[in-house]
Formats: sequence, C-alpha cells, structure tokens
Amino acid sequence: MNAPDFMDSNVLVYAYDPNEPRKQQIAQALVHKALEGEVIASPQVLAEFSATLLHKASPPLPPEKVIIILDTLGPIKLVLADLGTVRRAVEARNRFGIRFYDGMIVAAAERGGCRRIWSEDLNAGQEYFGVRVENPF
Repeated sequence: MNAPDFMDSNVLVYAYDPNEPRKQQIAQALVHKALEGEVIASPQVLAEFSATLLHKASPPLPPEKVIIILDTLGPIKLVLADLGTVRRAVEARNRFGIRFYDGMIVAAAERGGCRRIWSEDLNAGQEYFGVRVENPF
C-alpha cells in the first residue's frame, strides 16, 4: 500500500466553505479520499476545524450541525498524539522555526507514515522530517 497523505485543518474548512467554490471542490475531493483511507488526519485537525466552524465561520455553525459533520467524518483515520509526538513537535519548532501546533501537524504526519501534508498554512515545497508539504489550492 502507498503511504497516505495528511490533511491539515484548512482543507476541512474549505470543504465546508461555500464562499470559495474552487477551493471547496478541491478540498471535498481530498475529504472524499480521506473517507476512503487515502488521506489521514489527527484529533488536532478535527479540533481546529470544529473551532473554526463554531467561532470563525460567518455565520458560526450551531454545535448540533458541527456534531453531524464530525460524525460524517468519523471514518477518517486519525493519528493520535502521545509524548513522542509532542516531543517531535518541539524538535520541529527548534529545527524549522515553525509554530508548535504546526509542529504537531508535522509530527502527526510523520508518525502516520505520510509522504505529503496537504496544507495552505505550511510552506509549500518544504520537507519536514521527510514529509513534503503541498498546497492543494
């Protein structure tokens, strides 16, 4: 089996953002791949996505709707964080100068055996611990 890709929270946000139709279409295709097991995520990704929908969306979504969306995303494989993941995020912060929570994304992708991180936030083309970042948009 090929190595999976890792999806950052901004991909999920765009999948549910009708204000950006081109990005929404691309993001929905990646979410579909995630539901099929080709793309993975972490609880942090789902938490950031949920917080965005609840607090930053215009208008914010009611919690009941966010719960329904999360239930729909339930089949996505998640890489769980542990002490090693947190430690690796600190190493990413030190080595690459990225924010700690971006380091958590990098560490989770590495832990998941991913070859690529789909993200609009990290530096496209950059490799972090052997995982390459690509901006799908």
